Amino acid sequence: MNKRVKFDFEIYFTNGGCIKGEDFKLDIAGDDISDKALVEYLVEDMRLLMVGETKILNKEIISEPHKRKPINETTQNSYLIDLSHTIENGLITYKGLPAPIICDYLSREDSRKFYAPGTEFQIGKIEMVTNTGTYIDCPFHRFEGGKDFSEIGLEAFTDLNAVVIRVPYTETLSITESHVRNYEVRNKAVLIHTGWDENWNTEKYYENHPHLTEQAALYLRDCNVKLVGIDSHNIDDTNGRSRPVHTTLLGAEILIVEHLCNLYLLPDDGFTFSAIPPKFKGVGTFPVRAMAKLKR
Repeated sequence: MNKRVKFDFEIYFTNGGCIKGEDFKLDIAGDDISDKALVEYLVEDMRLLMVGETKILNKEIISEPHKRKPINETTQNSYLIDLSHTIENGLITYKGLPAPIICDYLSREDSRKFYAPGTEFQIGKIEMVTNTGTYIDCPFHRFEGGKDFSEIGLEAFTDLNAVVIRVPYTETLSITESHVRNYEVRNKAVLIHTGWDENWNTEKYYENHPHLTEQAALYLRDCNVKLVGIDSHNIDDTNGRSRPVHTTLLGAEILIVEHLCNLYLLPDDGFTFSAIPPKFKGVGTFPVRAMAKLKR
């Protein structure tokens, strides 16, 4: 049977007044729905403004045929997909660089001596190199006079129109100019999906990985892309000592994101990409929570 929710509600406004409803019924997807999702749906569906305190009362799930399109826990017009690896104590991102040390600076147990009974806090301590996890490179990473993260505006790595170019590592490790042609890439974030992230945190991940060629980087630079990301160990071929892709892209102030994951969950286009680092001065690379925003 289809499920419906029956409930009462009270919605109060920050500028005074309220509206109430009794025995309200809505179709739902699944067997249950949270109070928060119901409130969000009501506010959006009734186009309410200045909403303050809200209450869902006497909620009951009933079995009845649906009468309209059901709602679920995510009623927003967009949703997010996490494209970042988890950083944990001891993680090796790049062979030869130290793993992060993540520990307590102040443990909950030790904090009890400073606070009233029943009140405790944890303050963490992290020691790591900036090339850890899923991270973003800015020009200062490659060039002494290049911009660091304190000099780059939020618009450079937030809600960028994006496109995915799929070049499976099972077909080739060298991503050439021909692979990145025939796409609408101007002023966009270009995410290269190779599938290499399936080898994350294994010995295989660090060697003979997918990478862009210098010619591919030059083409993307000339197309005026905003950012280039890849789900691999490095955007350059690490078998040699030169790094032409970093040199080309960062020299043109095109940001680079390495060690992405979950790109298989994205459509080829029609979404935005964000990868926002802290506003550090004198730092050229730093971990990010990379994400894609898709329209529902």
